[in-house]
Amino acid sequence: VQLVESGGGLVQAGDSLRLSCVISGRTINLYGTGWFRQAPGKEREFVAAISWSGISVYGADSVKGRFTISRDNAKNTLYLQMNMLKPEDTAVYYCAAQDRRFTSTSPDPGDYTFWGLGTQVTVSS
Repeated sequence: VQLVESGGGLVQAGDSLRLSCVISGRTINLYGTGWFRQAPGKEREFVAAISWSGISVYGADSVKGRFTISRDNAKNTLYLQMNMLKPEDTAVYYCAAQDRRFTSTSPDPGDYTFWGLGTQVTVSS
């Protein structure tokens, strides 16, 4: 199983980015998947997740209404659309997949077995 993120970069506050995560070795709509982020000196933080059935949940209140998780089953790709970016969104963003089929959403990184290497998002003020 391999997860490869892309789409990060350096942007200004208020800009948008769309992160992508191509997943191989898993059929994306059979497993729970999610996005996490980790800023320097901080713990990994849950951003959003989507269940095998397509139900999505979001983490911190600070991302609700600005970030949207989605997936393209045909491309086996997970997305995170990030709008109105803020400097505090600066972090390495990771996508993750669970190991068991038909799993629900989970904010616990321990429930995810497979991880990408991450993509850096830097938001300047």
